[in-house]
Amino acid sequence: MESTDRSGVYYRIADPSWEDPLNGSYSMRFGARWNAPGSFPVTYLNADLNTARANARRVLTEKLSGQPFVAEDLERSELPILIVLDVPDRRYLDVVAREAIVRNGLPATYPDDGIGNVVSWDVCQPVGQLAWDGALAGIAYISAAKHAPSDGEELAWFDRHEVELRAKRKQSFEDWYGPFDW
Repeated sequence: MESTDRSGVYYRIADPSWEDPLNGSYSMRFGARWNAPGSFPVTYLNADLNTARANARRVLTEKLSGQPFVAEDLERSELPILIVLDVPDRRYLDVVAREAIVRNGLPATYPDDGIGNVVSWDVCQPVGQLAWDGALAGIAYISAAKHAPSDGEELAWFDRHEVELRAKRKQSFEDWYGPFDW
């Protein structure tokens, strides 16, 4: 496995109603990109604000799909909040450097599958399991969010209960996102 070090400020997009937005048990129950349902807890983070904005846009778009209203119609208290936190220095599976992506079992075109689609969760989850079994702290990866910058990076933080993530501050949607841009 190819790995890399990561640390510093990261951002979590969260629903304001979540009791503990840094708890990875929800993704463990239902599964997400790097963890299959029932496997292990992961908290998904963003390395920069533009990637966080792209993920907030993705979440709102998915949430409102088929609804007769748009994000601008929601109460401000229903919009995603931003949690700013410090991630301690640890080793993560590298799904950022092109050579490492291939060595870690993913297509060189990741997050694209080579034919214009995003690499599916079914492909990513076994890689996540290998990183978990390899005792890594998580996965540093190129964002698959549609409007993320081409170098937008995310971090799948494995909640191993040895070190807890701690919020430095929380910001309401209007304080961090800016005007709606879609």
